[in-house]
Amino acid sequence: MTTPRNAMVLAAGLGTRMRPLTDTLPKPLVKVAGRALIDHVLDKLAAAGVKTAVVNVHYLAEQLERHLAARKRPRIVISDERGILLGTGGGVVKALPLLGDAPFFHINSDTIWIDGATPNLTRLAQGFDPAKMDALLLLAPASGSIGYAGPGDFALAPDGRLVARAAGTQAPLVYAGAAVLSPALFDNAPEGAFSLTALFARAAEKGRLHGLRLDGRWMHVGSPDAIAAAEVAIKAAR
Repeated sequence: MTTPRNAMVLAAGLGTRMRPLTDTLPKPLVKVAGRALIDHVLDKLAAAGVKTAVVNVHYLAEQLERHLAARKRPRIVISDERGILLGTGGGVVKALPLLGDAPFFHINSDTIWIDGATPNLTRLAQGFDPAKMDALLLLAPASGSIGYAGPGDFALAPDGRLVARAAGTQAPLVYAGAAVLSPALFDNAPEGAFSLTALFARAAEKGRLHGLRLDGRWMHVGSPDAIAAAEVAIKAAR
C-alpha cells in the first residue's frame, strides 16, 4: 500500500500518570530530549510523507492549539473534544469525516521509538493489506522496552494475525501506539465515548487484526521518571 496521506494523532487525554508535570501542561507538550512529545510524533509523520494530521484536543486545549499553529508539516487539523472526552475510539469516530475514505495512520501523541534501517511508519504502510486487514498495529517487546513493565497485549501468529492476551496471563508483545487503520474498522462503531480496544477485539475475532514487530527501540514515556531513561536512549542513538 502507498503511504497514507492522513493521520489521526490522539492528544486529548488528561495525562494523569504524568503529574505533576501535567497539572498545568497537556501531556503532548511535555518535553523529551528537548522536543515536545507530540513533535516527535509529527516529525515522524512528516518524514513518512503524511500531508495532514488530525489532532484531537480536550485538556488544556488552547495550549496545544497554540503550539501546533507553529508547525508547517504536516498540516494540522484540530478535532475539538472540549465538550466531552470521547476516548481512543470515540475520538476517531468523531474525526472520521476529516480523515477521508482511505486507510490512515493512527498514533498516540506520547509514543516514542528509535527506528531501525527502515522507518517503522514506512514498514507499516508497506505491510498493510486492506483485503485482509482492518488494522495493522506496531508492536514492541513487552520485555526490554524502556519504561514498560506490564504484562503485554498480544501474541503474533505466524500469518501475522494477533491474539489478545488472556486475563491473568503474560503476552510477549505490547501495542506501541502506532497503526494503520481502515475506516472499515469503525463500521457500526458504538456512539459516544469508548475505547479503541473494543474494535481491535472485534477485528481479531474476524481475523482482520494484524501486527508488525517494531524494528528499533520503543520507549514508554508514561511517567516523569521515564523521561530520563528515554532521553539517555535517544542520545545514545544519535
